[in-house]
Amino acid sequence: MKAEIITIGDEILIGQVVDTNSAWIGEQLNRYGIEVFQITSVHDDALQIKEAISQAAQHADLVLITGGLGPTKDDITKKVLCDYFDCKLVLNEQVLEHVTTMLSRRNIDINQLNKDQALVPEKCDVLHNPNGTAPGMWFEQNDTIYISMPGVPFEMMGLMEQAILPRLQKNGKVKSIYHQTVLVYGVPESMLAEKIEPWENALPDFIKLAYLPNQLMIRLRLSAYGANKEILETEVSRQIELLKSYLPEQIFGYNKDSLAGVTGQLLAKGKLTLGIAESCTGGNIAHMFTENPGSSGYLKGGIVAYSNEVKEALLHVQATTLEAHGAVSREVALEMAQGALDALQTDYAIATTGIAGPDGGSEEKPVGTVWIAVVSKKNQTVHCYNFAHNRERNILRSSQAAINLLRQLILKENPTLA
Repeated sequence: MKAEIITIGDEILIGQVVDTNSAWIGEQLNRYGIEVFQITSVHDDALQIKEAISQAAQHADLVLITGGLGPTKDDITKKVLCDYFDCKLVLNEQVLEHVTTMLSRRNIDINQLNKDQALVPEKCDVLHNPNGTAPGMWFEQNDTIYISMPGVPFEMMGLMEQAILPRLQKNGKVKSIYHQTVLVYGVPESMLAEKIEPWENALPDFIKLAYLPNQLMIRLRLSAYGANKEILETEVSRQIELLKSYLPEQIFGYNKDSLAGVTGQLLAKGKLTLGIAESCTGGNIAHMFTENPGSSGYLKGGIVAYSNEVKEALLHVQATTLEAHGAVSREVALEMAQGALDALQTDYAIATTGIAGPDGGSEEKPVGTVWIAVVSKKNQTVHCYNFAHNRERNILRSSQAAINLLRQLILKENPTLA
């Protein structure tokens, strides 16, 4: 089953309100095996609304409409639906009773505008709205289902969860759909595509692959469509196992995992501890770890050593090292990491030092130059990165790179944790 979502309201088009409804609806439909084909936003204009519905019906089995059901004159969706389905508005006594009861509980006197909420197109099935006065409306015409809902998010959600999704599941038109997302770090998108091309070309026809890159990672989403969900799950799992042979070090997690969360789980599983020394990242690495519950079990602490004086006093970076190599250098990064390891008495330590920007760069060390060191009691790894000129992105990417270096060192020393 293919669906289109139509959101109605000038407030969405001018950016006054963010369309969170479509994202939520799309996520829910996906769980029921319904593919969202298109999302359309239109003005509070009768001709535009009617045209959007007509166009959606040409390629969608399910048309979901949100907005324009309030009691004021600019809410015209019901009138447009009457015109589209060639019917008139009729009074629904159950809706009127619900509206009256709801307003009475709030000590609000009912007026004609409130009563008009109980007027519904005569060709629709009325869907009870437990959270508001505007009912949902279900139409069927030429093998297409049309559903109109309020634009208020919690009202729309209540209708979807209690009335719409259960009814869609029972109508026999939905098929199984199964998604798994593989999280990849440390390889550019173009190189990744080239690297896994043989695997991608051999995917079964019922599995689609999507590349979803952002500045933190690349997400590879496998979507399987068919009649039997168990078969889909089995085949997707098999394909992911095959993918691992192409990306033995780059795959770090799945679905909603984060690199900090996965690395923290490795530390917790191995009963290992971590200390952090941050200069250019300014505490962001510690923040990324502490976003995850249970981080107090492995993160002992962090030192934000922004100035050279703090590097020397708390991390015991040598003044001669700073003078000879500068704060942004391999040598200083290593001494910072070793200083954190010693000061915090941990199994592992991370250190970052760099030029986040937008100023402070030079020809030798341009903005975006970052040295990252990770040390343990037995090993050390240090790497220089050259990021871009955006300060926020440099901090974020430096933090992610540092955590990944830590993850790799943990697995190198503790392969049984994999």
